[in-house]
Amino acid sequence: MKFKRILLKLSGESLQGEQGYGIDVNRLNDYARQIKEIADMGVEIGIVIGGGNIFRGLSGAGKGFDRVKGDQMGMCATVINSLGLSSALGAIGQKNRVLTAIRMEPIGEFYTKWKAIEAMQQGEVVIMSGGTGNPYFTTDTGSSLRGIEIEADVMLKGTRVDGIYTADPEKDPTATKFHDITYQDVIAKGLKVMDITATAMCMQNNLPIYVFNMDVVGNLKKVMEGEEIGTLVHN
Repeated sequence: MKFKRILLKLSGESLQGEQGYGIDVNRLNDYARQIKEIADMGVEIGIVIGGGNIFRGLSGAGKGFDRVKGDQMGMCATVINSLGLSSALGAIGQKNRVLTAIRMEPIGEFYTKWKAIEAMQQGEVVIMSGGTGNPYFTTDTGSSLRGIEIEADVMLKGTRVDGIYTADPEKDPTATKFHDITYQDVIAKGLKVMDITATAMCMQNNLPIYVFNMDVVGNLKKVMEGEEIGTLVHN
């Protein structure tokens, strides 16, 4: 098995599936089954989910929302998605717990690194919600932070595309895919993998990022078995 402990970053927007907003139950259940499949292999799993299917602070600010309030709304959106995933995992018998970056018992327990690691070592999937708990940080930065804190071997970034390309493959048919790339190149080329804060954090703390298509069922297991289906970002 390629990695022992992972931080899986899921896109909120992917959760909306075909419906264009909210949570598509089929997509949610696909994710849950894929996660349980690798948990059954003995992988320790921490998860961070975005909130873009419900509310995005930055675009909210563009519509006149106060930026701090908008980001707080976005943090709440990640909690809603985390509870949805927790429920879907529970329904198929996968033990899990939701930790929140801001106190909101009984919705979730307050996050600490040690609580997260202990739960993962006991075979629970740990879903870490609420971003970093601070405005002006994206859930990408939230996942970098959590991945570094829980001492993950890798951050797996599950997206709609099968890796990192020279340009957006959905818009540019000539875009070519990188097999692997350095953090420096990602930043220098302005590639939209994650925001710069998140990429820089991973670079400084040597947390590799693996970008792959999570929406193809079975891909998560392939990554864990070492199949090269995405793009690796490293120092």
